[in-house]
Amino acid sequence: SLPHIQQLISKLNAEFALKQLGVLDYFLGIEVFHLANGALLLSQAKYIRDLLSKANMDTAHGMPTPMVSSLKLSKVGSVPVEDPTLFRSIVGALQYATLTRPEIAYSVN
Repeated sequence: SLPHIQQLISKLNAEFALKQLGVLDYFLGIEVFHLANGALLLSQAKYIRDLLSKANMDTAHGMPTPMVSSLKLSKVGSVPVEDPTLFRSIVGALQYATLTRPEIAYSVN
């Protein structure tokens, strides 16, 4: 209820410096849409577009299934990544994207 929320905010404000920024619409790469029925819709579409740009994959095409589960990965014959730091950054960002896109969790991890 609204009084409980206001009481919680008052208690938090007594301990921490808080700012009221209005209705939440974007936070930590997650877009928040408030639906008419009171539900929230979370989307990372912008976050993922920015990630594709960072990985130079702006023109990549989507696939219905991210990865075949029977694929066997091997180090043999693979080329080391040019920028290991960038690679780790992109993998970490993909792991974060699994918050709203659980279907990519198997491929990412």
